[in-house]
Amino acid sequence: MKKLTTIIQLSIFSFLLNFSKKVLLRISYCLLITVNSFLFSVQAQDSTKIRELNEVVVSSTRANQKMGMAFTNVYQKDLKKLNLGQDMPFLLNQLPSVVVSSDAGAGVGYTGIRIRGTDPTRINVTLNGVPYNDSESQGTYWVNMPDFASSAQSIQVQRGVGTSTNGAGAFGASININTLSYQQDAYGETNFTVGSFNTLKTNVLASTGLLNNHFVVDARLSKLSSDGYIDRASSDLKSFYVSAGYYGKDNFVRFNAFSGKEKTYQAWEGVPESLLTTNRTFNPYTYDNQVDDYQQDHYQLISSFKINQKWTFNPTLHYTKGRGFYEQFKEQDKFANYGLPNVVIGTETIKKTDLVRRKWLDNDFYGITYSFDYHSGKKFTANIGGAWNKYDGNHFGEIIWAKNTSTANIRYRWYESNALKTDFNIFSKAYYQVNDALNFFADLQYRTVSYDIKGTADKRQDITQKTDYQFFNPKFGVNYQLDKSSSIYASYAVGNKEPSRQDFIDNAPKSPLAENLQDLEFGYRLAGQTFSFDANFYYMNYKNQLILTGQVNGVGEAIRVNVPKSYRAGLELSASWKFAPKWQLSANTTFSQNKIKNFTETVVNYDGDADKINKFSKTDISFSPNLISGGQISFSPTKNLEFAWLSKYVSKQFMDNTSDDNRSLNAFFVNDLRASFSIKPKIVKELTFSLLVNNLFNHLYESNGYTYSYIYDKQVTTENFYYPQAGTNFLLAVKVRL
Repeated sequence: MKKLTTIIQLSIFSFLLNFSKKVLLRISYCLLITVNSFLFSVQAQDSTKIRELNEVVVSSTRANQKMGMAFTNVYQKDLKKLNLGQDMPFLLNQLPSVVVSSDAGAGVGYTGIRIRGTDPTRINVTLNGVPYNDSESQGTYWVNMPDFASSAQSIQVQRGVGTSTNGAGAFGASININTLSYQQDAYGETNFTVGSFNTLKTNVLASTGLLNNHFVVDARLSKLSSDGYIDRASSDLKSFYVSAGYYGKDNFVRFNAFSGKEKTYQAWEGVPESLLTTNRTFNPYTYDNQVDDYQQDHYQLISSFKINQKWTFNPTLHYTKGRGFYEQFKEQDKFANYGLPNVVIGTETIKKTDLVRRKWLDNDFYGITYSFDYHSGKKFTANIGGAWNKYDGNHFGEIIWAKNTSTANIRYRWYESNALKTDFNIFSKAYYQVNDALNFFADLQYRTVSYDIKGTADKRQDITQKTDYQFFNPKFGVNYQLDKSSSIYASYAVGNKEPSRQDFIDNAPKSPLAENLQDLEFGYRLAGQTFSFDANFYYMNYKNQLILTGQVNGVGEAIRVNVPKSYRAGLELSASWKFAPKWQLSANTTFSQNKIKNFTETVVNYDGDADKINKFSKTDISFSPNLISGGQISFSPTKNLEFAWLSKYVSKQFMDNTSDDNRSLNAFFVNDLRASFSIKPKIVKELTFSLLVNNLFNHLYESNGYTYSYIYDKQVTTENFYYPQAGTNFLLAVKVRL
């Protein structure tokens, strides 16, 4: 034990040396004040009590069985079975209404998740209640936190608007991750994975267990690498997680520090449709350092104070530092695009040059989240919570090499801007148990957003603007217990959401409108000993939803525009059945319709004439399949051996909003096989071997893509690009626990 504790202490000390002095002093000061407040006589702790203290931090933003909302809980034991190296979205692939994709094709590097057809900018992600979505793009970049699932204790995925939470408004789902795990006894663990495409994963985890009935330190160090299925789509990922906590009788404080460093070769452009059958792994980028290079560091000071028998206060301070760039080789780009003069050599004027450029992002995100929890007997409970968060982001582009220009222009910045975003919200939730069967809840949130941009963007256009938003998001629900194992529920929720940074840039000087969503849900739950079943109907009515126009901006990103009316309606079914002592079957299916009442497509005319305008009515929303199904059957012939067959079906998806079959992704049906075997030899506590074979039948499919059309030389041309996913591939892992 002493040796293990010393190793962890040395690791933490080495880690702290890398802090900036300013940040370290502030965090240490806050930690010292909080710890001092606990220096009073306490009783010995038990593991159940500490788990309850950990869970109270995230309970204010999580749904429960009595809230009339659709959600799924995923626990650590379930994550471990799949966590062999792929990113978080792929570990959640079997959940209802989920579709995942990977730029590199194998689930490592840049990955994405859609829930109910909504993209990552509309999926609210929190880590211990702290917002994780990028404040400006509002997307979630899982590549910046590799192997984070190894530190996750539990994950709750709420579908629809969900409960009031912190950060960007949820328009498709919320993913709430809790890392506050607790182990009563000290342990050490290492995991090693080898797989297709030279995929390697190594991590080391350790914990002191509970020291002197009060203290605990957990740590993790991870490294992942992969060549990717797509040519040159390599990933080099590193991360660590350190958590130190003190637990009193009814109070605790915990300091988390975790970081992710990623370097991925770009595979963003996709594969042209013409090459899908002849060269599915094509990557147009060949420049050696065409990479995305980014690091993100997170610091959280989490605490819970029991004020009296009825009130508990849970404050969290947080700070995130992000910095990095992506580098590009540009062939024969115009000097004028960068505000540079043409090069004159004798009588020759050179207007274009080969160059290498970097687009930088350097940002700080900090703030406080909190909740006051009130418990008054069994009939009434309430939460009052909220957050104040500040984002300060610098964007700039640098030319680091050019073939035809003077060295004086190296490191020349052709654009630079700063963005300040302040996000404040306060919410109140109340639960009232009318009788043994009937329960009501109400959830009211007020949120303000102030967004101030100054400077220029990529095309050197002035994007200076300031916008303020005020949102009111009420939610109401009722739950009725039919008997001990079944219940029915209904809820109505309102969500409002501000546009992203790119929406402001693409629509400048006119600002896009905020989006509004009214979400109606009805459901039935059955939770038996061997059989469980959930049915949930939803109707999500949007006002001013931002959808793809069919146009692209100067750097190839899809442009979005508000549409007055659109909706998503669906039926989600899920069931689990233990039909024999050694057999378990689970499945889920979502049937849906996703429509825009009226949509106008703009086809850019490069001949100089007027753009072509096409009008559509009741057309399908892009990337919203009408049918999504997942299933798993597992067999455990012995206690230490398990086999599982996993299946996923996703119907046709349109890549734009025209419902044109020529701009769509084909339906796909993929099957995976998972096996694990554990033994407990005398020399270690546990030795586990795991095998995951993905896409067992080598099905060729694409799970993501994009399309755009234009007019040139009097002809309308449509370009389709796809992100092919890997054929049959495997991951083989071994875990050693001491």
